[in-house]
Amino acid sequence: MKKKIYIISSFLCLHLLLFNQIYASETIKIASIFAKTGEAAGANVSHIQAVRFAVDELNAQGGIVGKKIELLEFDNQSTPTRAKLAARKAIKARVTAVIGASWSSHSIAMAPLFQKAKIPMISPDSTNPAVTKKGDYIFRACFIDPFQGEVLAKFSRKEFQAQTAVIMTKITSAYSIGLAEMFEKHFVNQQGKILREFEYQGEDRNFESALTQTKILSPDILFIPGHDESGFIVKQAQKVGIKATMLGGDGWGYERFMEYGGQELNSGYYTAHWSPEVDSPQSQDFVKRYSQVYPLSEFAAVTYDAVMLLAGAIRRVGSLEKEKIRTAIASTRNFQGVTGTIDINENGDAVKSAVVMKVANGKAEYYKSVNP
Repeated sequence: MKKKIYIISSFLCLHLLLFNQIYASETIKIASIFAKTGEAAGANVSHIQAVRFAVDELNAQGGIVGKKIELLEFDNQSTPTRAKLAARKAIKARVTAVIGASWSSHSIAMAPLFQKAKIPMISPDSTNPAVTKKGDYIFRACFIDPFQGEVLAKFSRKEFQAQTAVIMTKITSAYSIGLAEMFEKHFVNQQGKILREFEYQGEDRNFESALTQTKILSPDILFIPGHDESGFIVKQAQKVGIKATMLGGDGWGYERFMEYGGQELNSGYYTAHWSPEVDSPQSQDFVKRYSQVYPLSEFAAVTYDAVMLLAGAIRRVGSLEKEKIRTAIASTRNFQGVTGTIDINENGDAVKSAVVMKVANGKAEYYKSVNP
């Protein structure tokens, strides 16, 4: 009898040892979902690089809760439909959490799938309010359009005493539509007047007709809440002789905005998530480390913060249980990130400051920070 017990005991110990070795060798699967192809590909390069950088740093430190991170990258191909397909692939791969997407229309498309699967998702910079309304597993590391729109409207009225504005909205973008609505709401609340709103589609490159009409209206502000294609608009606006102060949202921060014509803008302003000139210790330390590997950008900084928000949540609970991670992300307070101090509110949104950048003579420079 004793011999049988000894054999069974030895078998159990060996089985337990093998189980522990297998468990200890497991990785934490994190999905990165951004555009590698299509219209948003150029704009999403910084996001993809920043996730890789953050994961490499975490793995060099031993990973999270003793486990290395296995990064799985999925291409959303710059469309909401393909974003859904990428989300399904990530779910099938049994990822623990998701970083992405960037463009609001992509995040809005895939968020319901991760909510249903109960997989935490953190978008670095999808600012449309609808993103986190998809469920309590959906978060973001950035400010939202109502705050961004309010900042720009108040900035217009206070900084330039602007009375009138014209808006050019990209109707194929949830981001552009939402930001245009928020700017109009707050500008009118500040006793400003919207003279006209022109609409365009993502593939449009000739804006001469709308800009000629804008010149006739002679607004104080020309608000262009687009992505990098906004560079074509500001270039053509100056060519037709529009004297209005030109404003944009964080979509102007993409490198191709400058390439497409932003470098020819004499003077303009836009909201941003971060600037290398922000002088906090976290920001300056990031500048030193990151610039040795990849080009600096505000989108790299906010994406890095998104990964570290997730890592911090996992560390606090010491578990890979998705429900516990979700709860930890939701309870994040006073997170000292590269882009500033972040609190996650009851909607899953980041409460944080915004940066106003000034474009002058083809270069974007830090102008001021604006608190919530």
